[in-house]
Amino acid sequence: MSVQKEIPYKIYLEESEMPTAWYNLRADMQKKPAPMLNPQTHQPATLDELSEVFCRELAEQELNVTDPYIPIPEEIRSFYKMYRPAPLVRAYCLEKYLDTPAHIYYKFEGNNTSGSHKLNSAIAQAYYAKKQGLKGVTTETGAGQWGTALSMACSYFDLDCKVFMVKVSYEQKPFRREVMRTYGASVTPSPSETTAIGRKILEAHPGTGGSLGCAVSEAVECATSTEGYRYVLGSVLNQVTLHQSVIGLETKAALDKYGVKADIIIGCAGGGSNLGGLIAPFVGEQLRGEANYRFIAVEPASCPSLTRGKYAYDYCDTGMICPLAKMYTLGCDYIPAPNHAGGLRYHGMNSMLSELYDQGIMEATTVKQTEVFQAAVEFARVEGILPAPESSHAIRVAMDEALKCKETGEKKTIVFGLTGTGYFDMYAYEKHNNGTLTDYIPTDEEIAAALAKLPEVE
Repeated sequence: MSVQKEIPYKIYLEESEMPTAWYNLRADMQKKPAPMLNPQTHQPATLDELSEVFCRELAEQELNVTDPYIPIPEEIRSFYKMYRPAPLVRAYCLEKYLDTPAHIYYKFEGNNTSGSHKLNSAIAQAYYAKKQGLKGVTTETGAGQWGTALSMACSYFDLDCKVFMVKVSYEQKPFRREVMRTYGASVTPSPSETTAIGRKILEAHPGTGGSLGCAVSEAVECATSTEGYRYVLGSVLNQVTLHQSVIGLETKAALDKYGVKADIIIGCAGGGSNLGGLIAPFVGEQLRGEANYRFIAVEPASCPSLTRGKYAYDYCDTGMICPLAKMYTLGCDYIPAPNHAGGLRYHGMNSMLSELYDQGIMEATTVKQTEVFQAAVEFARVEGILPAPESSHAIRVAMDEALKCKETGEKKTIVFGLTGTGYFDMYAYEKHNNGTLTDYIPTDEEIAAALAKLPEVE
């Protein structure tokens, strides 16, 4: 009879156990996500069309729905080795604090200079840009984790990096902005006067704090009008979720190493890359009939694309120049309230996750900002890590599920993604500590007004 190994606080994989290939969940999905559409013709976007915006190999990954595994180039694996494999942590102190019979684990992705999981895809996208012989790349960033990660990756490959940072985050998180500049990136608050689309958005929404959709539009315009540049994105796209599958692959390998079977897997959800990366290999198991899990996407109540949005084709950006994607969306014209989880302020959800949610394979829930920061503080005090506001959405729901186990006496195993640290989010923590943090929940009328502008796609 096999005996389960005693589980340490941190489960580390050996370097040799690090994934050698990314996992493409779409290959195991019987019903595939709907294809991206050309914004002018409304026909499925071709490789050549996507290659005008993205690096060609990344466009190929975006369109690949057949290959379950895509090899990770050795140059990228070598970079990964600087901070991967990342630890899977048993939250013994949190379990004790909650007095729950549940076992709680979190995959910690903040153990690198960028402070988050974003580096997993940033280094991949910079690698393909360099391989293509480009001068540089443009991008958007919400809270700044993606911009920070991409600026690091571009510095490593000697590429220019132009970042359009959502204006409210640009003002709330000046130190993250300065990290980007330290790595050589230029950082522009969005919407700005530097692009035609930025000027148009400012005219329509004077004084706006911006959104990820606005910043995406500006970054795409900049890339497509500047020779030798391409646009790269930190979430939403399937290629990004593919790169982030290293999170789930390592998590599953660590659990398997100690004979642990997860019951509930939880992740915060903005554009969907970290959640998709975390759950991908587990969803694959379930789709193949090998295991069953409960998957929970957690989004902010101020930007509830899954729980209150519509499953329809929509533009990926506010300026309506990007391809159309079928996703759960609040409408590309929807500009969320300026909450402090800047990385979750996106109007739509990754198309693969949207399809999983539509099929009932994944659940979704929303949490208020004040509840999120209360959970963040409690977690910091007992587990010793100050979590990012985005990650704290997953913490809140993981704690809630553990408390349900306390009520029922069920001994469930809960796994959640701790996507990054919150040490550049002290303005938000200050407001929480001062009792001035507020909640905002959009009205049905606000959401309906944005959804009314969805493009008509046959």
